[in-house]
Amino acid sequence: MLLLGCIKEVSDYELVISLPSGLLGFVPITQISDAYSKLLSQQVAQGELPEGLNSLLDMYSPGTLVRCIVTSVEKSDDGRRSIKLSIDPKKVNKGLNASALATGMLLSGSVSSVEDHGYLIDIGVSGTHAFLPHEKAKNYIKALKRGPDLKIGQNLTCVIVEVKNGGRVVHLSIDRSEVAASLATEKQNWALSNLLPGLVVKARVQKVTPFGMKLTFLSYFTGIVDFMHMDPEKSMNYSPDQVVKACILSVHSGSKAVRLTLRPAFLHPGGSPNQLSSDRLGAVVEESTVKAFYKQFGALFELDDGTLAFARLKHLSKNRKSFKPGAFKAGCKHKCRIIDYSLMDEMCVVSLKHQIIEAQFLQYQDIHTGDVVQGKVFSLKPIGMQVKVADGIKGLVPSIHLADVILKQPEKKYNVGDEVKCRVLECNPAGKKLILTLKKSLIQSKLPVLTNYEDAKPGLITHGFVVCAREFGCIVKFYNDVKGLVPKNELSSEPISCPDKVFYEGQVVKVMVLKCEPPQERLLLSFRLSSKSGPEDKRDCPSKEKQEVKYQIGEIVDVKVLKKKDNGLEVSILEDEDNMVAWIPMQHLSDFVATSKLLWHCLQEGDVLPRVMCLSDKGEHIILSRKSAVISAVQEEQVVRSFSEIQPGMLLTGYVRNVMPFGVFVEFPFGVTGLAPKVSMSDKFVTDTKDHFVVGQTVIAKVMSTDEEKQRVLLNLKVSECSSGDSAAESFALLNQYFKELKEIRDLLKRGEPSMAQSLCELVPGKELQLVVQDVREDGSARLSGSCVTGLTVTATRYHVGEKNIVPGKKTKALVLHVDVPTSEVYVSLREELLKQRPKQVCVQCLDLCVS
Repeated sequence: MLLLGCIKEVSDYELVISLPSGLLGFVPITQISDAYSKLLSQQVAQGELPEGLNSLLDMYSPGTLVRCIVTSVEKSDDGRRSIKLSIDPKKVNKGLNASALATGMLLSGSVSSVEDHGYLIDIGVSGTHAFLPHEKAKNYIKALKRGPDLKIGQNLTCVIVEVKNGGRVVHLSIDRSEVAASLATEKQNWALSNLLPGLVVKARVQKVTPFGMKLTFLSYFTGIVDFMHMDPEKSMNYSPDQVVKACILSVHSGSKAVRLTLRPAFLHPGGSPNQLSSDRLGAVVEESTVKAFYKQFGALFELDDGTLAFARLKHLSKNRKSFKPGAFKAGCKHKCRIIDYSLMDEMCVVSLKHQIIEAQFLQYQDIHTGDVVQGKVFSLKPIGMQVKVADGIKGLVPSIHLADVILKQPEKKYNVGDEVKCRVLECNPAGKKLILTLKKSLIQSKLPVLTNYEDAKPGLITHGFVVCAREFGCIVKFYNDVKGLVPKNELSSEPISCPDKVFYEGQVVKVMVLKCEPPQERLLLSFRLSSKSGPEDKRDCPSKEKQEVKYQIGEIVDVKVLKKKDNGLEVSILEDEDNMVAWIPMQHLSDFVATSKLLWHCLQEGDVLPRVMCLSDKGEHIILSRKSAVISAVQEEQVVRSFSEIQPGMLLTGYVRNVMPFGVFVEFPFGVTGLAPKVSMSDKFVTDTKDHFVVGQTVIAKVMSTDEEKQRVLLNLKVSECSSGDSAAESFALLNQYFKELKEIRDLLKRGEPSMAQSLCELVPGKELQLVVQDVREDGSARLSGSCVTGLTVTATRYHVGEKNIVPGKKTKALVLHVDVPTSEVYVSLREELLKQRPKQVCVQCLDLCVS
């Protein structure tokens, strides 16, 4: 059977294809084309990547229409049918022969080689050489934005523009305008043996029924259009003998059944169907209206936003006995949940089942690393145990994670169907990969879950599990494949000569982070939670030959941004003959945490940052800071260079290195670190330390005491204790710096979309706007628009809508509450009490001038 499908997902080894009637099919990597399979075979034989072999992710993207042929229908372990497909032109176009090829024909092909003047295309016709000139491909390549050339194995929709030597040579085009204008005609001599899905034809309505209609096309063919493939805007207006444009969806050569679609998205070859917004998948619709009920198929609904949805019979009720057909008359309303979206039907798939509406997880994207989930044992295998978390969601519990100790006979502890509580070790929605643990020590742990290297701050204590014990120490793994080394000298306070005899694979352990280098994914740990070794302990570092230290701490340099990373900027130091590369952590872009994030968002590769200070140069990498307060402290010599220089009563400028439940660690230039205990953090009572300070925040700290033997410094961060006396001058200097950085951010913003940048720059909290209500959401919040907020997303939450009776199209006054620059989102209030008491606006530029 031949089908027109749409790529829904692309993974390393297969394509997931959306098929008509809400079905899914799978194209294995070996069913792309002969040329691509040949390259894969070379890779297996040679053990290395051959030239010209690209991954499926490099060649295919969701939303692309492809012609497929069903190769098999297999039954999976859970009883579901799995449709295996092929897009290999030799199988899809097997009904064509050289003599049948004609100008204007639309068919599938696959790139088999790249030549000087174009591409050789495999169209699956024996004895025919198909050539695609560069001229006929350049517009397609430009629009696709996947590099300068087509790739071997890439599937194409082609139009035959010239046939030579009785079909032995054909010239093709994939130009979008030529493909979109293609129309199958009688002159092309199509027969049922070679009729292809994706062909657009002129058809005549023969018969109209409640379930669809019958068409005739290409003189003597007949086909069916079912109710899901009528044009939604014209579904009630079709009549016999009416001429319509239709696209062939499927051809079954055995039964000679042809199905077509009248949906507009398919009537121009080379296009793609509409897609559902990702935030709608999984949404619960309180009131969906029944449009029609088909007793053999299911029910058609109209959702709250006007889109159509379909529920199969099995999803209309809990079971057959509880099903009541009378509840699905046209106009009846039901609560449902969007469980999928059929690209080929351009329609949501919904369920009315209570257990699905109330389900915690509907798709892999709903599950996060560290979540505790309930599931049922699905199967036991040598590599571990499969657990069904929800319909369509299964996870694997590896053998070492079946219990706190290694189970030799897990089948004695677990049976298929048992309810189990697991914790998510790793979740990869793209690859539908879910790794779970049944270790009670991990499931019941109240310690922080370590899911990335950036969160591994020195001093952090957490649970992990041993994956390797050798003479050098232990490798401990956490969540999301984060792992670190516990050196031999940090395994215990007592010497351990053979770690592999003390520790075992899978053992749950409590560790403390000593040191972490996120860019290199290096993590150093300790089992000695109460030992002296801490963030400042350097004994754990393996001896290395130190590289030359080129920049002194406190030295000022200019830098150029090379690369933006999630946690900072990679920069090159200007006027350095060796083009030294350095690192500015995000929190060191400014003294102000919020401003640091804004600056990171606005900066681009190639930007120059003047007057940046060297904070650390260990030879292997240089750390820089742009914190003005820290730079000023170093330049004015208001710093200590070693522990011996610290004296009680000193006021030092530093930055928060770590926030712990018992206090805050503060680091100063030249590497000295101190602790501000909970009682000395604030003039207010401190319940949770994280409510008062964040990592990277610039602070002024007062030295309370020192312990030379333990090399410890106790600090005070109370504002009342940390003022030098002239608090007004300090505050104005800080405020002046803040406004300077805001002006810098505004200048950087203006480089973007002019209208959006102008809007962002002009919007300040407290400003009154005249807006128009766009729509009101299910949760009571409203989305608004207006000429003053062009290109921005403006939202008023349910609380800030207040008692106002608002409807789409209504004009209203609104007060700006907050502007989120990175996401271009603006939050406003419509509440009358806030609009009446609107604070006076302050001109930032004027205030800037006054301060300076």
